[in-house]
Amino acid sequence: MLKFLGWDDCKVKPLRCQRRTYCVEEKERTKEEHLRLLDASKKQVQLNLVLQTICSTGIRVSELKYFTVESVQQGEVSVRCKSKIRTILVPAKLKKRLLAYARKSGRRTGPIFVTRGGRPLDRSNIWARMKRLCSAARVNPAKVFPHNLRKLFARIFYKAEKDIAKLADILGHGSIETTRIYIMSTGSEHRRRERPGQRGEFCRSPGNGRVRRPPARAKTGGMTPE
Repeated sequence: MLKFLGWDDCKVKPLRCQRRTYCVEEKERTKEEHLRLLDASKKQVQLNLVLQTICSTGIRVSELKYFTVESVQQGEVSVRCKSKIRTILVPAKLKKRLLAYARKSGRRTGPIFVTRGGRPLDRSNIWARMKRLCSAARVNPAKVFPHNLRKLFARIFYKAEKDIAKLADILGHGSIETTRIYIMSTGSEHRRRERPGQRGEFCRSPGNGRVRRPPARAKTGGMTPE
C-alpha cells in the first residue's frame, strides 16, 4: 500500500529475531518442584491424581474428560482434539490408581474426574486449586499452571527416548517445530551442557595473542609415568 501511495520512505524492513535455544527458567517447572506439588496435594486425592495423569501421559488439560472408567480399564484412551484422534496408553501404576479412585468415588462409568455437580473438570477448576498449593510446596506461582505439566512430560520423555517424532505423535502436534518449543532446556541446563568450543578452549590468552598449549609429555613407551 505504501508503495502504491508513493510513500517509499515510510517502508521499513521487518526485524528478524533468531529462535532462542533455551526457555525462560522462571516459568519452567522442574521435576523436583513437581514432586513437591504432589506431596502438597496428598490430602486432595482428586487433584493429586489429575497432576499425575497429565504429567504421566502428556495430555492437554481439556482432554481429561476422555479418561473414562471404561477407557482406563482397557488401558487405552482415545482422545479427540483439533479434528484428530490419537490413542493414549495409560501406564500400569496410573491405571491402578485411577480405577481405585473411581471405585471409591462410586463411579462405574463415564469420566473419572468430575465436579460435585457431575460435570467434567475444566481448566479453571484445576488452575485455581493448583495455585493454592504453591505456598505449601515452596514453588513459584508463576510456574504453576496445567500446561506446564504437559511440557514437563515432554522434556522428561525426550531426555529418555531422544525421539522427537514419536513425542510429537504422543502430544498430538501437527508440526515437530511445535514440539521443539516444549523440549527446550532452561538457561542453567544449557550452560551445564555446553559443547566444546563454548567452555573457552579456543580463547586467546592476553598478551601475546596465542593459544596456550599444555606441555608435551615425555615419551615413556606408551606408559603413563607415575
